[in-house]
Order: sequence, then structure tokens, then C-alpha cells
Amino acid sequence: MGNDPLITADWLLEHLKDPHVHVLDATWVPPFLKDRPTGAALYKAGHIPGAQYFDIDAIADKASGLSHMLPSAAEFGEAMGRLGIDNEAHIIVYDDNSFFASARAWWMFRTMGHDNVQVLDGGLQAWRVAGGAITSDVATPAPKRFEAELNPALMRDQNSMREHVEAQDAKILDARDTGRFNGTAPEPRAGLPSGHMPGSFCVPAGSLLTPEKTLKPAEDLQPILSDFLSTNVVTSCGSGVSAAVISLALARLGKFDAALYDGSWSEWAANSDNPIATLL
Repeated sequence: MGNDPLITADWLLEHLKDPHVHVLDATWVPPFLKDRPTGAALYKAGHIPGAQYFDIDAIADKASGLSHMLPSAAEFGEAMGRLGIDNEAHIIVYDDNSFFASARAWWMFRTMGHDNVQVLDGGLQAWRVAGGAITSDVATPAPKRFEAELNPALMRDQNSMREHVEAQDAKILDARDTGRFNGTAPEPRAGLPSGHMPGSFCVPAGSLLTPEKTLKPAEDLQPILSDFLSTNVVTSCGSGVSAAVISLALARLGKFDAALYDGSWSEWAANSDNPIATLL
């Protein structure tokens, strides 16, 4: 596996019963896609045997006015303990929706001080193709103790983003599509203007995936991300989910220190004091 933040379905097939391997299903569907089943519904319909559901909307800061913001270290640790996870666990996280939100869960673990975490490349579809079993049974592991410790270097808040925009001292990579980034297409969240933080770069999350919805290999990611590998990087998106796909791609190229703007565009654009650039 080397230093790759992803693992293959074939690897997981061989190691699924390893007592140190803990599989988490982090499938998430944006709530504005009302014609799609929720992540929880997709999990209940079928998942990898033994996998627990990692709900980014539940494992979150409930006091925030924004969706699925990072909880405190204590809250995260308690949630992982309830899932039967301790600090010795090798976490494998996947989803059934093109890295929504397995990459986010991967980033959350690392931001909470747990680096022994990888993403199943291609998610549940890759597992099926590899011949992996699917179940609707929900395991009930015994609770364990998980000690979390926040690594603040891997996250940014609104104030720090304002400083970055003013100083232009970081490359801000935005995972939204070009229309929303340019301000020529509307945001899916009602009332939010489209556009981007001044000086940021558009790197649509979809551009980092193959047609089979696996992450592109390093040799194909290199020309997309090579300009950002030796500089200070912050990833962003609509609400802090697809931004983690950029972070995951950077990690595949050996750059594990990219920060993520947790509030992302949902927070930035909601504040009229924040500058917004467009190509209109």
C-alpha cells in the first residue's frame, strides 16, 4: 500500500476479518438532492459486512448553524468509541456516492489525530465488482475508548480564510464546478450567491476521478495538481465535503498537509462582509 491514502477492494477482501480493521460507510447525499435516497437509507439497503455507518451530519458540531461542521475532539472520541473503535484501529472508510463523504471522514480522522485511515478506492461499487458480499445486517460492536486530539493545522475557519484572502499567502483550491465558481451558475443552497474567494483556483472534484469513479492514479493527478504540491494549500467547496476529495488527491501525490476550510462556501457566501469574485 505504501503511503497511498487509498486501498483497493482486493486488499479489503483479504483483510476484512482482521480484528484491527474497522470499516465505516460514510455515504452522504446532499439534502438538496431530494429525489435521491439519504446516505443512511443507502447504508441500510446494503453495505460491506461489519461496516458501521459514519454519519457526518450526526458526528458534528450541533451548536453550529452550518451542516456537518467538525465536532470537538471529545465529541468525536465519544462517537468513535460508540462505534467500537479505539486508537489501534486501522480505519477503512468508503461510500456509495463518488467519495461523498468518505474523503470527508478520512480528513476528519486525520484532523482528530488518527492517521491510520484509508479510503476504499471506488467505494461500494468497487467492492461489488471485486466480488465482495453485501449485507443489510447491522453489527453492534462493544464500545471502546478513542482518544482524539485536534490537529489545527489541517483545518481553517472563516477568520483564517479572510486572512489568507487578504494576504494571498495560500493556494485556495475550490472543488465546486466551474459554473458555480465563476458565478455563472446558481448555488444549490437557496439564498447563496455563486462566485469564489478572490485568488482561489477551481479544481472540480469530478476532474480528479476516473469514469469508474475511482481516484485518478498519481500520474494523471500530477498535471492537475503539480503547481500546488510545494506551497500552502487550503481546500474548499460548498460545505466542506467535496473539498476533501482534493485533499485526498493531494495526499496521493504525497502532500498530506493541505488544510480544509470547514465552513466552505456555505459560510463564506452567507456573510455579506466577505469579498466574492466572479467572471461575470
